[in-house]
Amino acid sequence: MRATLQNWDVPVSAAWKSRLEELIQGLYPKLVLSFQLGLMNQMSMSQIFLAIASILGGLSVAAGAFGSHALRPKLSDRMLEIFETGTRYQMYHALALLLVGLLLLRAEAGLGWLNAAGWAFVAGTLIFSGSLYALSLSGVKVLGAVAPIGGTALMVGWGCLAIAALSLK
Repeated sequence: MRATLQNWDVPVSAAWKSRLEELIQGLYPKLVLSFQLGLMNQMSMSQIFLAIASILGGLSVAAGAFGSHALRPKLSDRMLEIFETGTRYQMYHALALLLVGLLLLRAEAGLGWLNAAGWAFVAGTLIFSGSLYALSLSGVKVLGAVAPIGGTALMVGWGCLAIAALSLK
């Protein structure tokens, strides 16, 4: 399978599409290879969450810059606001996931709740922010109905984190 943006119909310049295409082409084979070799099994949950948090945080900054510089002249104010909400929540939950990863390094109890919180933050961020990005770039209104699913996952993550915090020693 080849990752591509050939059929990606969004109101951005060919230069931005080319840059995104290069990024995807560089990262995609490495991710596939790491899963095929089972390298993720050799990493601790803390390392996985810290790595995912770092990637989500960096991508949030990139998405914010992309929104400010490339999308501002191309999207309506409302669609730009939706895009910015996606980037903001992505950063908030990248930081929350970073906290989970750091807590896993020190915690002696509540590990299951911390793991659940981490995966809920990952899934919630991808679904919530991803649906907002897709909505703002495509204008397909039905994508707005997907965001609450991601929002629910984010709330579950915060609940799991609260339970884990109560069980910390």
